[in-house]
Amino acid sequence: MAGGGNLFGRVLSYVVNEFIVQGLANNRAFQRFAVRTNKSLENLSSKAKEVREELSEQWRNSRGNDDWDLRLFVRAFRGGASLRCYAAAAVAEQHRIKVHNPIVEMDGDEMTRVIWNMIKDKLIFPYLELDVKYFDLGLLNRDATDDKVTVENETRVKEFKLKSMWRSPNGTIRNILNGWKKPICIGRHAFGDQYRATDTIINGPGKLKMVFVPDGSEPVELNVYDFKGPGVALSMYNVDESIRAFAESSMAMALSKRWPLYLSTKNTILKKYDGRFKDIFQEVYEEKWKEKFEENSIWYEHRLIDDMVAYAVKSEGGYVWACKNYDGDVQSDFLAQGFGSLGLMSSVLLSSDGKTLEAEAAHGTVTRHFRLHQKGQETSTNSIASIFAWTRGLEHRAKLDKNDRLLDFTKKLESACIETVESGKMTKDLALLIHGPKVTREFYLSTEEFIDAVAQKLREKIQIPAVV
Repeated sequence: MAGGGNLFGRVLSYVVNEFIVQGLANNRAFQRFAVRTNKSLENLSSKAKEVREELSEQWRNSRGNDDWDLRLFVRAFRGGASLRCYAAAAVAEQHRIKVHNPIVEMDGDEMTRVIWNMIKDKLIFPYLELDVKYFDLGLLNRDATDDKVTVENETRVKEFKLKSMWRSPNGTIRNILNGWKKPICIGRHAFGDQYRATDTIINGPGKLKMVFVPDGSEPVELNVYDFKGPGVALSMYNVDESIRAFAESSMAMALSKRWPLYLSTKNTILKKYDGRFKDIFQEVYEEKWKEKFEENSIWYEHRLIDDMVAYAVKSEGGYVWACKNYDGDVQSDFLAQGFGSLGLMSSVLLSSDGKTLEAEAAHGTVTRHFRLHQKGQETSTNSIASIFAWTRGLEHRAKLDKNDRLLDFTKKLESACIETVESGKMTKDLALLIHGPKVTREFYLSTEEFIDAVAQKLREKIQIPAVV
């Protein structure tokens, strides 16, 4: 036990190394960092004291025997890493990259809100001097401000005592913006169709009709169905301008990646509705893009949605797949899980002029993990999609501003994520894919531990001076 005890003592000393905390006291960079992130010296001291007391008690109880908890020993290293992460952030303040134009930050709900703030504190703000236009799209704030953007879920209306069930914020924003072995890029036409449809419950027998009233001429009336009893009905729409913009964006994306482009519809059934998508895509391709595609040995092709899904399953990837709104919603999740996890999928919304981009994590708010977090229990939430939401948004800002340093930073942060996972450090959802359903705690990191590991890898890439 003597040898083990000495080692344990050295680890204990390492974790609560007062130089880490006290050395920050007079550091001006840390003072600025602390004001902006609320990571005060008192916060760090308190955390160090908490770890020290717990480890000291374990050490006292284990004197003379070999039963001290190895898990606590491991926590010592991880606790030290977290403290050092904040210290490293303070030093990084002195090397921040200036971002000349603003970005818009839209905050969310539950566990994604928690990890979003960790990412800002540890991976973004320490390295970038940003003008952020912040909007709180959290559920409670949207309700308080009567903002018609929130999660469409009856249980949340009751849980948060909301005044109404609002539409999904993503759906509203998308309508404003109009926009395997190899990656597959799904283009979702984020306008109209089911997401802006009018639906109703039919309570009894009657005739359902659809009426269009053209400006300056007589109404056009179409018989839809003669109901013999209760049922449901739905009316949806789209517009040529939006479909054409989607075609332009899809072809621009395919050309930029040098990948072929496929459009999937069900025009054999919806001959006029889906047929309109097919016709407009073909027109845009013939008018502007065909020659450019052929010069780069890529192509455009329309396929039926069922045929395209089958092709996606058996293909090696390496193409852009343009989908109608609902198809893109469903098939993007299918592909993400096929690649391993929803947490590994980046998601961007691009306007037709290529100037406005919204980057987001494609998954939900991870309610189950948030409930554990509220109880003070450990979580292992995959933050990669949220990190990539930041990098893809900042990458677009860098390209618009011709800011090479910012662009380089986004590439290094993405590489830091990938290399961290490749080194064997990952969250539980990924560990399950490797070790199976009986994976044990030693094979995965907690939410914060993973972000700390990425932060350490990022610091190595940026070559910020070491913190002792």
